Amino acid sequence: MTTMLEKGNISIHTENIFPIIKKWLYSDHEIFLRELISNAVDAISKLNMVSRSSDFTGEVGEPEITIAIDKDAKTISISDNGIGMTADEVKKYINQVAFSSAEEFVTKYKDNADQNIIGHFGLGFYSSFMVSDRVDIDTLSYQDGATAIHWTCDGTTSFEISDSERTEQGTTITLHLMEEEAEYLETSRIQQLIKTYCDFMPVPIKLDGEVANKQNAPWKQSPSGLSDDEYLELYRYLYPFQEEPLLWVHLNTDYPFVVNGILYFPKLRPDVDVTKGQIKLFCNQVFVSDNCEEIIPQFLLPLRGVVDSTDIPLNVSRSFLQNDRTVRRIADYIAKKVGDRLKELYRSDKTKYIECWQDLGTFVKFGSLNNDKFKQQIADFVIFRTTAELASDQPKVEVQSGEDDAWQSADGENAAAVDAKGNAYTTLKEYLERNQDKHENRVFYATDEVSQATYIDLHKRQGLEVLYLDSFIDTHFVPFLEQEYSDVKFSRVDSDLDDTLIDESAGGDIVDPTTNKTKGERVKELFEQSLNKPKVTIRTDALKSDDAQGAPPAIVLLPEEMRRMQEMMAMMQQQTAQFPEEHTLLVNTAHPLIQNLLDMSQGAIVQTDGGQSPTSAMANMICQHVYDLALMAQKGFDADGMKSFVERSNSLLTDLTKA
Repeated sequence: MTTMLEKGNISIHTENIFPIIKKWLYSDHEIFLRELISNAVDAISKLNMVSRSSDFTGEVGEPEITIAIDKDAKTISISDNGIGMTADEVKKYINQVAFSSAEEFVTKYKDNADQNIIGHFGLGFYSSFMVSDRVDIDTLSYQDGATAIHWTCDGTTSFEISDSERTEQGTTITLHLMEEEAEYLETSRIQQLIKTYCDFMPVPIKLDGEVANKQNAPWKQSPSGLSDDEYLELYRYLYPFQEEPLLWVHLNTDYPFVVNGILYFPKLRPDVDVTKGQIKLFCNQVFVSDNCEEIIPQFLLPLRGVVDSTDIPLNVSRSFLQNDRTVRRIADYIAKKVGDRLKELYRSDKTKYIECWQDLGTFVKFGSLNNDKFKQQIADFVIFRTTAELASDQPKVEVQSGEDDAWQSADGENAAAVDAKGNAYTTLKEYLERNQDKHENRVFYATDEVSQATYIDLHKRQGLEVLYLDSFIDTHFVPFLEQEYSDVKFSRVDSDLDDTLIDESAGGDIVDPTTNKTKGERVKELFEQSLNKPKVTIRTDALKSDDAQGAPPAIVLLPEEMRRMQEMMAMMQQQTAQFPEEHTLLVNTAHPLIQNLLDMSQGAIVQTDGGQSPTSAMANMICQHVYDLALMAQKGFDADGMKSFVERSNSLLTDLTKA
């Protein structure tokens, strides 16, 4: 059993309030102007709301906020022609720290409210004390018979209220700036703050008699009312000197939360930091932050544009934002809207979708890896560049294939779509359907069109279609695809060769009676002796080819599992994957060079001193050269290997010119 010793109320020392406000209310002192202008906009919005009720009989007038700077007096004043305050309201809303008039006002006039009130916490006004050693208020309420009030405070808990000479309804806040805050007496500094924080506020803000803000916020408008030029104009204004965006997504919902915005897909630069957001966060057209990393799904961080919401809690910790339920729901909504936009583009303008894919693909693949809902939404619209051929002038018809659109050739064969450069693209579903008779449930892919050109050509010559998975994210995306398509085998073109590429009728297993060995065994023995590399496995096969020179004399194969393990270890250690020492050299016994090399080595005579004859030495040198050429195709050379290759090439050319 516990005994209560005392019960009471926690006391707050009011004299400590202002030092806390001055130091900790906001991280940047410049925020004061945003807060005071926001309050002025609210005052004008409240007057508009009241004007639609029976409580108001006067004239609203044209809304306006005016900023005046007096360098001699070291003051800056922010004036509005909004609702104003009575003496009682000043005592209630100004003298009570953190007592917000907004909640009470919206409740009272909920039938006439437009929900555009910015402030809800009652703290914004006190940001003025971060830069001032005295603040004056002159205000006149809209109410009939109201008298003008003057309020002044020197940054302590003491204040004075007296009569004011103000004759027009509204409020003027005058800040007597501290010596160290003199920068805010410069017109250029105030112009910069207006542009940064208040540019899209819906009320004209006048400085030196000129309107200093744009006022119009396109993201607050209906998408049907905006032209492409207007979307592009906003992008150019927000991100000057940047390339034009690929496309954009307009956010517009008021249930179950309020979110407006426009998100742009930019062309991705190679040095883009995918962990840093560039989307600007607004609250009722008031700029809040240069990024909203806690609000945007991670895979969409490279997007640009604006998100504007009154339902996102501000001035709270990042961890709170990350765990806030509404924020998570907003993030899900944004991801869905992006998916819907991509789906719509794929169906309505596949040509543009393909043209944008190099950049869009990064978003789509990253999103599929990190967001299950987005993955399901976009699964049928992930496309891959392919070696499938479709003549650009071949007639095409658009047909429906379930929910998905697919391009087909005029004869009905399912074919890949083609971009302006003649590159063909396909979905994985289309690829598997198109190749089920050639290699059912197997996908051949390449990660480097240049270094793997030999392998790609081998597959193409035998009618095997190859997909290009050559973006930086595809190292992670291939294992993801294998999980999603568990019955499909993914084989990189240089990992192993399909049986379709091997010529079983080439006679490589016929035994030579003079050596009692097959051709393949003799070639393998020759290369093992010449290379003397225990970690290199020599394999011999006859590669199919349309002509004698079609297939290379040798290629290097990298076992799939071992290669992936090395790449994964390199990524974990943040290193570049090294070419694996253990690999396979496949020597093409059907190539004329290999046959000539075999004849050369077989006719070589061993010298009496045990050394090599010139013919035997040449054969060994050519074996090494064949191996180096295969390595070169794989970019498998290090500095020493390249040096040796060049020296050997010079030696071979010298011998050839002697002959």
